Amino acid sequence: MTPDFLVIGAGVAGLRAAIELASAGRVLVVAKDSLTESSSEYAQGGIAAALSDDDEVGLHEQDTIAAGDGLCNVDAVRVLVEAAPRAIEELIGWGAEFDREGARLLFAREGAHSRSRVLHAHGDSTGHEIARTLAAAARTLPTIQMLGGRTMMDLVPGADGGVAGVTLLNEDTGEVETVLARAVLLATGGLGRVYSDTTNPDVATGDGVAAAWRAGAAIRDIEFVQFHPTALYLPYAPRFLLSEALRGEGAVLRNRFGEAFMERYHPMKDLAPRDVVSRSMVMEMRRTESAHVSLDLTHLSEARLRERFPRIFETCLRYGVNLAEHPAPVHPAAHYAMGGVATDLDGRTSLGGLYAAGEAACTGVHGANRLASNSLLEGLVFGARAGKAMRSEKGYQSAGAPVPLTVPSIAEDELRSLAEHECGIVRDFAGLTKAIERLDTLSEAPLARPKRSALEIRNIHAVARLIARGALARQESRGGHFRIDFPQRDSRYQKHSIQRGAGPVEFE
Repeated sequence: MTPDFLVIGAGVAGLRAAIELASAGRVLVVAKDSLTESSSEYAQGGIAAALSDDDEVGLHEQDTIAAGDGLCNVDAVRVLVEAAPRAIEELIGWGAEFDREGARLLFAREGAHSRSRVLHAHGDSTGHEIARTLAAAARTLPTIQMLGGRTMMDLVPGADGGVAGVTLLNEDTGEVETVLARAVLLATGGLGRVYSDTTNPDVATGDGVAAAWRAGAAIRDIEFVQFHPTALYLPYAPRFLLSEALRGEGAVLRNRFGEAFMERYHPMKDLAPRDVVSRSMVMEMRRTESAHVSLDLTHLSEARLRERFPRIFETCLRYGVNLAEHPAPVHPAAHYAMGGVATDLDGRTSLGGLYAAGEAACTGVHGANRLASNSLLEGLVFGARAGKAMRSEKGYQSAGAPVPLTVPSIAEDELRSLAEHECGIVRDFAGLTKAIERLDTLSEAPLARPKRSALEIRNIHAVARLIARGALARQESRGGHFRIDFPQRDSRYQKHSIQRGAGPVEFE
C-alpha cells in the first residue's frame, strides 16, 4: 500500500481530514476495529455551535474558556467557535439530520453553557449521525480507501528526523504491514481504557499518544482527564454513558437518602462543570458511605424520555431500569482526555510529517476541562484544518530498522486498576509516586509475534505513566486534575505541561 496520505482512525476527525485530503492524492484511512467503532459513534450529548437567535460566537468562546479553568489556548478556542456555524451547515449539506422543531433546528442547553446551543441528532445519537454522514461523503470520493482490522504498532522514522509512515498489524493475517506516506494523521481517539471504569469503547487505549511519544513527539497536558459524572453503575452492565443532556432536561443527582446534594457544592447545582460534578459525587459517596449516587428523571414521562433519549432509555430498560419510574445508579467514569499529542492550530506535531487531530491531539482548545459538546466540533474543525495543512507535505525517506517489540509484564486488569486508583478523579503524592514506581520497575518481555492485546497493554502502560508523571509534577488542582494535597489552583502552574521522551516534565 503506497498512499499519499495516511489517516489512523475513522472517527469524526479522521474522516473529516480524509475528505479534505481527497483532491490532493490517494488517502488511506485505517481503523483498529471495524470502520464504525470509534468514540465518535458513542457521543450522545451533541455538538455545540452559536447558531440560535439569542446566541453569539463570543458567548460560546467565553463559556469554553471558563470551563477550561485558566488553561485554554485562546487562539484555538477562537478558531473552534468561529468555524462552528459553517461546520454545521456543511454537515447539513452532506445530509446530516439534526433534530428540529418544525423547520427550525432544535437547540438544547448543557452543563456550563450560558445559552441553548447544543444540537442533537435522533435524540441521543449525535456522534453516530455525524460519523455516518462523513463516512457516506468519504465513500463518494474515489481517492479515499478505508480498511478496518489494522492495529497501529509504531511510527516509521524518516531520514531527516520526521515521520515516514507507520507499521500496522493486520489482524486477519497476523502480518506486519509497513505503510509509507507523505504525511500521517493520528486521529486515534481517546485513552479511557487506561482506566477500569470508562465510557469509552474497547479501542480507546491511547494508541496515538503512545506511538507519538515513543517516536519523540511532544505530549501536552496529558494529566487532564475528564471523568463523566453519570455512567450507569450496575454490576452486570457496561459503564454506559448517561448524557449530560439529561441534566439539561432537569435530571437531579440524589444521594442514597434521596436528597438532592449538588447545591452544597456549586451554585450551578446539577449543571456545574463536569469536573466539579464528578468530584462532588465522589465526596457525597464518601460522606454517605455509598458506592454510587442516583440520577433522577422521574419528572419526565416515559413518552418524553423515549422521544428525547431513545438510546439511553432502551439501554437502561434492557438492564432493568425504567428511567420514568426509578432513578438510575450512576458513578463517574473516565470519558475524555484534554491532553494529547501537542499540535499547532493546523494539526502539526513536533515531528515533521506527523499530524494529530481530535481527542488524540492537544491544541489547548479545551484547557484543563472540556466544555460539554465541544469534542465532536473539535474533530470537525481541526480535522479539516489538519487535512488542509497535510496537502503541502512532500514526505520523508524511511530510515533505520524497526525497534524490537517488548511488552511490560503486567496483566491488563492490574494496569487499569492501578491507573483508576492512583491517577483517577482524586490524586495525591503518595498514590502517584506508587503508580510511577510500579510502572517504572516492570520488566519487559520480548514480543516475538505481535498481538493486538499485547500492543494495547504496551500503549496503556505508556499513557498511564505519562498521566502519572504529569499529575505528580502539577502541584495544584485545576480542571480535570485534582490533588487532595494541593487542592487550590496555583498561578505558577497556569502553563501547559510538556513531556518529551524520558526527559522531565516541563511547563511552558
